[in-house]
Amino acid sequence: MIVTFVHIWVKKDRINDFIEASIKNHSQSVKETGNLRFDILKDANDPEKFTFYEAYTSEEAAAMHKNTDHYKIWRDAVADWMTKPREGVKNFILYPIDKKEW
Repeated sequence: MIVTFVHIWVKKDRINDFIEASIKNHSQSVKETGNLRFDILKDANDPEKFTFYEAYTSEEAAAMHKNTDHYKIWRDAVADWMTKPREGVKNFILYPIDKKEW
């Protein structure tokens, strides 16, 4: 199982648009085969910074996310709204291992 923290910095005047587009992406991402979680977080100290917590059962399932229509729509919509390229940091889930605990 794998988790990716995706750090995203958004232009002030596009924050509401970014949130709306990201919620649409989330609503479909959680339905993907192999998805465990897809959380959208807003930094408590920096209103322009967001983090996505994307948990999947495998690296293959995480990679498939980037081939979905909803991801491509989100990616293209938000591209010009960021102040710098997003950063993805992969992590392996050590615990809980049992998917029933998610």
